[in-house]
Amino acid sequence: MRKILLLSLILSNTFFLFAQSAAYWQQEADYKMEVFMDVKYFQYKGTQELVYTNNSQDTLKKVYYHLYNNAFQPGSEMDARAQKIKDPDARMVKKTKVDGVEVKESRIQNLKPNEIGYLNISNFKQDGAEAKTKTIGTILEVVLTKPILPHSKTTFTLDFDGQVPVQIRRSGRNNSEGVALSMALWYPKIAEFDFEGWHADPYIAREFYGVWGNFDVKITIDKDYTLGGTGYLQNPNEIGHGYQENGVQIVYPKKTKNLTWHFVAPMVHDFTWAADKEYLHDVVKGPNDVDLHFLYKNNPKIIENWKNVQPLMVKAMDLYNKNIGNYPYKQYSFIQGGDGGMEYAMCTLILGNGTLQGIYGTATHELGHSWFQHVLASNESKHAWMDEGFTTYVENLVKNEMAVKKVENPFKLNYTAYVDLVNTGKEQPQTTHSDRYDENRSYSVSSYLKGSIFLSQLGYLIGQDKVAETIKRYYLDFKFKHPTPNDIKRTAERVSGAELDWYLNEWTETTNTIDYGIAAVKENGENTIVSLERIGRMPMSIDLQVEYVDGTVESFYIPLRMMYFEKENPNPKIKRTVLGDWAWANPKYELSIPKAKNTIKKITIDPSSLMADAKAENNTYEVK
Repeated sequence: MRKILLLSLILSNTFFLFAQSAAYWQQEADYKMEVFMDVKYFQYKGTQELVYTNNSQDTLKKVYYHLYNNAFQPGSEMDARAQKIKDPDARMVKKTKVDGVEVKESRIQNLKPNEIGYLNISNFKQDGAEAKTKTIGTILEVVLTKPILPHSKTTFTLDFDGQVPVQIRRSGRNNSEGVALSMALWYPKIAEFDFEGWHADPYIAREFYGVWGNFDVKITIDKDYTLGGTGYLQNPNEIGHGYQENGVQIVYPKKTKNLTWHFVAPMVHDFTWAADKEYLHDVVKGPNDVDLHFLYKNNPKIIENWKNVQPLMVKAMDLYNKNIGNYPYKQYSFIQGGDGGMEYAMCTLILGNGTLQGIYGTATHELGHSWFQHVLASNESKHAWMDEGFTTYVENLVKNEMAVKKVENPFKLNYTAYVDLVNTGKEQPQTTHSDRYDENRSYSVSSYLKGSIFLSQLGYLIGQDKVAETIKRYYLDFKFKHPTPNDIKRTAERVSGAELDWYLNEWTETTNTIDYGIAAVKENGENTIVSLERIGRMPMSIDLQVEYVDGTVESFYIPLRMMYFEKENPNPKIKRTVLGDWAWANPKYELSIPKAKNTIKKITIDPSSLMADAKAENNTYEVK
């Protein structure tokens, strides 16, 4: 308990320093909630007290809350999106045949009244005075009784009652794996207000953005259910269910019908939990004395997999710490939630009935989000690539390090999928809001894979050691600060000394592609003239490797003029010649290679394959 309080104090002080900085501010939301769950009807009632601190320079006359449960109703925007998008999420549709033709129907549109999700708000007060509220889909608009002045606090209180929907996506009840309650996005959650203003985005099944604060949550539920999720359990001696105190398992029989689980969670922007009668609960020690909780169904077919994944997650957390920075909390929970995989504060809900490799893969990815989404917490709705992509990048590093057989380029498949999307003509800029992509595939490749390539290709530009240093400094400088795209760019510039504004612009704000080629190789007396061309709009520096018939290899480096930077030799064992820079406005470049006593066998642009050239077939010249 002492460690928990100390952590809370440290994080709160850290937040205070960030919030009071003249150059940076952010809001704070401290929640106290008490909720009663009726497991027979999947309905719950609760009260919420929210102390909201306005650290901005603005006077706030309105606030907005997210009511995510309301998305799971026929006619909602989520329902409409599932019906209209060309490639709907398979979890959100069911397939039927009409006159022999397969038709996909939104699962939401056929939900019955006792199957929908809802979250109703009543008795909303600001500092004890009633305030005017209006529910608009998944958003609650509140006209304040009195404005919140800059650098002041106010207290909101409200009552809420909700119904847990049949699980369609992420949150829900009695899913295909038989998990009773997956309680994600279940409570009235205040929207984020930052330097851009309010982010009251409707919930259409994509990402989310939240306000950091402290949570104090009491959940009363049938005594037979085991809970896991965000935060630290405050009353394990009253609960039992496999929880520990001083390393000792606590199993106290209870005669009462219900138990109240009391959790606190310092400095998080989300609170998630899950519950089931058949959960088994294991706890293992992770790096830095972090408790790793594993909650999974008492199903003989999966127990061995869940036991075997536990030491793997200890190793994975250690590698994430080494690649990014230390995980700042003292617990993390891997919970069988019965639907895909999704990151939440201090926990993840994942599928649990698959293979060990499948559980390991999903758990490793979702764990990585703890650093990028729950500590750095960029705005996923606007910049999903900063979370999904960066998580994918480090996940690839971690998995490769843990693999029995390591590969030279763990990012290869990311490049293949990105180029495939480019060739379809369906790519959209990464500045596209997460809900505005024409197809789910375009979103997924853009955020997960092109986002990962942002970092792996940055390594091609400034060096892999500089990227590793950039990630660590980025985490150190911007944890608990909601960084923006400019922040990762400026960090890379500070670390490397390179000018990278062009890179951020071209890669994330346009769909310009990279395409360099070897146009011609000609003999000219005692020299070989190699003519290169830039075909795509996006510029890059060029690594050129030359192999000779006697087996020797040398390389040539052509700096990009607008970078004002010279990369260190990525392979010191190979002789490298630094040539004159290449200006973007000139699509042609020539270099001369002395013949000497050797004959060229092969010339390759980017032998590392870390430059995302959309047409790599013209990157090689080979003498047959």
